[in-house]
Amino acid sequence: MIFPAPLLQAVLIPTIAVPIIALAGRRLGKRSSWVVGSILAYTNLLLLWTAYELWFGGEPVLEVYAWSNALFNLEMGFYADGLSIVVALAVNLVCNALVIFSTEYLDHRIHVIYQRESKPLNGLYYSLFLLFSTGLLGICFATNLIEVYVFLDVLLIPLYFIMDHFGYITRHRVATMCFIWGFVAGAFFLVGSIMVFSQTGSFLISDLPALLGKPLAIWASLFMIIGILIKLAVFGFHVWLPWVHAEHPSCIAGVLAVIVGIENYLIARIFVQNLLGIFELFSLPLMVWAVITMVYGAYLTIAQDDVKRLYACSTIGQTAYSLLGLASCTAFGAVGGIFYFVSHAFGKAILFSIAGALVYRTGVRDMRLMGGLARAMPVSATLCILGSMILSAIPPLSGFPAEWIMFIGIFQAGTGNNALYFAIAIVGIFATFLTPVYTFWPVMRIFFGPPPPTMVNVREAPVSMLAPLIALALASFLIGVFPELVTRLLVPAFAGIP
Repeated sequence: MIFPAPLLQAVLIPTIAVPIIALAGRRLGKRSSWVVGSILAYTNLLLLWTAYELWFGGEPVLEVYAWSNALFNLEMGFYADGLSIVVALAVNLVCNALVIFSTEYLDHRIHVIYQRESKPLNGLYYSLFLLFSTGLLGICFATNLIEVYVFLDVLLIPLYFIMDHFGYITRHRVATMCFIWGFVAGAFFLVGSIMVFSQTGSFLISDLPALLGKPLAIWASLFMIIGILIKLAVFGFHVWLPWVHAEHPSCIAGVLAVIVGIENYLIARIFVQNLLGIFELFSLPLMVWAVITMVYGAYLTIAQDDVKRLYACSTIGQTAYSLLGLASCTAFGAVGGIFYFVSHAFGKAILFSIAGALVYRTGVRDMRLMGGLARAMPVSATLCILGSMILSAIPPLSGFPAEWIMFIGIFQAGTGNNALYFAIAIVGIFATFLTPVYTFWPVMRIFFGPPPPTMVNVREAPVSMLAPLIALALASFLIGVFPELVTRLLVPAFAGIP
């Protein structure tokens, strides 16, 4: 191993850098983004090297830290297999891209809110941004349920303070809403985790199969699933997402889509890999719930005129796609569900960032006041089309193979069970037809047609905003044309599933 303890480094280095960036940002101002971007680029290098070794048949990486037993009497460590490394690379790449996107956008946002330049506020933002990487990678590599809970709560810190300082409409109230919903979801997950310990004597994820057949197995699983579903914003638990997602700064909104979607990873890690016998009991209701969320999210999205709120509402339906695949309890469904989450993370980061670029250049969010911007912002228009193609599963981008694999698994569930599963699969297919409607209709409204008089002097977004989005689009194209880059790592992770 060229890099010693690569997983610990990937989680710890951004954490250590938090106070350093907070202090250095007072002098560096918006240039702090390049320092943070370099830190995340290094952690991406660590993850790429780990993925390289796993790709060529290396054993999964397990790092166990002896000091945790002495301090907390709790075995702590990090674990990377094909599943966790794919998700970790995707979410860290999104964070890396969006911190560079933040350079001009955040500086502009500070001027709008506070009517002045403020280097300390830049330092605050970029130091908090590092905690996104800490929390997301910690969740990916966690070896026990308490670690998962702690890193879920770590994510609440930057979400609250960034929303409170840099958000849009009623940002203080929305920041509080975000924290409360996140805390309640975490509390459900923690209660379920404690129930697991009461039955198995362990918090380790690898020990979860011992829960099967225990008296509180169903209740422990139910509490953890409810916590996950709240954070997934499925129908009934979705009310917080349009506000929190739309009113965050656009440079954060793409990260928030990742934070919501990573709950699908937890379903895969905890339930599909280790508690499939219990998870199968929830399969049918979760698939129905996912389809309802897909359809409801689509219609809610179509009704929006605010470009940021539109993409916020679309997250509700899009993350339910992965839930549908995972709830099928098939290997193809699980591989496709995680693949789709990765693809959605790229697509939604692009679309939300373009929405931010539009607000940056035009000062408006209402699509009824836009039009004809393709001539003034051709690169932004192209990226918006590419992001829409990713979400709409149009080849050669990543959404197509992800959705194809996922629905193979969903239909397999229908073949092996009863007609209701098959009907759910059919409804799910038709629900996907709504995605091009709510992704391409905004493209037509914003970038084509006659421009309003107020839009005639609009310029293209800065290169620092566009370049990282182009990188995400290229990543989507790469795994869309060569899906084996993802599936070769994911398939062994679900090898024990029918």
